Amino acid sequence: MNSTPPLRRARTLAHELVESLGDRIRDGRLAAGDKLPTEAAFMTEFGVSRTVVREAISKLQASGLVETRHGVGTFVVGMGDASAFRIAPEQLATLRDVVAMLELRIGVETEAAGLAAQRRTTQNLIAMRDALDAFTQAVEAGRDAVGADFQFHQEITRATQNAHFVNLMGTLGTMSIPRARLDPSRPPDEERLAYLRRVNAEHLSILDAIENQDVEAARAAMRTHLANSRERRRRAAALAGESP
Repeated sequence: MNSTPPLRRARTLAHELVESLGDRIRDGRLAAGDKLPTEAAFMTEFGVSRTVVREAISKLQASGLVETRHGVGTFVVGMGDASAFRIAPEQLATLRDVVAMLELRIGVETEAAGLAAQRRTTQNLIAMRDALDAFTQAVEAGRDAVGADFQFHQEITRATQNAHFVNLMGTLGTMSIPRARLDPSRPPDEERLAYLRRVNAEHLSILDAIENQDVEAARAAMRTHLANSRERRRRAAALAGESP
């Protein structure tokens, strides 16, 4: 009988998939510019779930080995840089770590929202709306919405038309979303559902400002959203008796 918890087992499988794909990139079987196979192809080849494949791709993105282009696919970037900036999961272990991450995001994403308002294309707006639709559907169905949340913020960086914002956000990964530390299997209660709906309302305010090309409103909406996230995390930690 396998006593390994499902979540831990999924993470182990994702790590093994990352290692396998990393080897293919390093030995040239997957060269820079190559498009990765579909999620379904990886599921069949490695005998893993879609969740495992997505987590592995997220890790490869954070390592700078691949990048995902919305509506097109995931492509090999190259060998990556072992010395590149990254924040490991263990660096987000405490409330202070999470607050520090949110402070970094406030600095980066406030300006990204302003640039997105200036430069967004129709396709950028469609991608942002798709991410918000996925967020709404996940929330109302009681599913984990962290991936859709991160995707929305990533699409904003793409709308800056500045690859450095995109790469930095990809490096931060889904662990930069404060809820990523919480147990996604916990059934949502009314309080949690109300909280997620507030988050989505803040997202909509950001999108509205970007769509209207109102630079200052976009910056203000993003700053408010991330500052609210910081305060919500502090309150949740206080209620749970977590030390700072």
